[in-house]
Amino acid sequence: MDQAYHLKDENLLSDGLAALCQIEAAFARVDPARVTLRSREAGFVALAKAIISQQVSVASANAITARLAEAGMLQPDAVLAASEADLRALGLSRQKAGYMRALAEARIDYARLHSQSTDEVVAALTAVKGIGRWTAEIYAIFALGHSDAFAAGDLALQEAARVLFDLPQRPDERRLRTMAAPWSPHRAIAARALWGYYHMVKEREGVA
Repeated sequence: MDQAYHLKDENLLSDGLAALCQIEAAFARVDPARVTLRSREAGFVALAKAIISQQVSVASANAITARLAEAGMLQPDAVLAASEADLRALGLSRQKAGYMRALAEARIDYARLHSQSTDEVVAALTAVKGIGRWTAEIYAIFALGHSDAFAAGDLALQEAARVLFDLPQRPDERRLRTMAAPWSPHRAIAARALWGYYHMVKEREGVA
């Protein structure tokens, strides 16, 4: 495989991981069982949940999402018909209510995203107020199954890279993106491997 592809089955995942081990021997230290094809839903709801989850605990995000769902506020038309007060009454901050409206107003063609490159997906999503590059890249990895997306701003990826590659300090986003360049077209698999390794290390350290 010499170009980006969509992760559709376990064979592609295992082949990509094998290729990464050839490119960078340290990946052989990652337990393959930790590298999974887990995915997330695509579309408006997925990005709405990403906005809801910003800077709050998982429990709080889940509670707010449940209230929005019960009120029918996880659909673009419903969000556009609601007032800021309506959205805030369900637990959103003023800022997040604005982000939700911006997402609804964007009228993103979610079906089209499935046929676009990672760069095109990131450009389309980050054009919406409240959606940053990290969110867009996470969407490309988990909702669209892109093989070569890489969320270099993710702190868990940065910490996993520090330990796996025995670095003196945690690489920042720019440094990690540079490190990941040779892993193309398997950078999303590298990300999945690093996330798996991160959890393995934390379990070894006794951190939940």
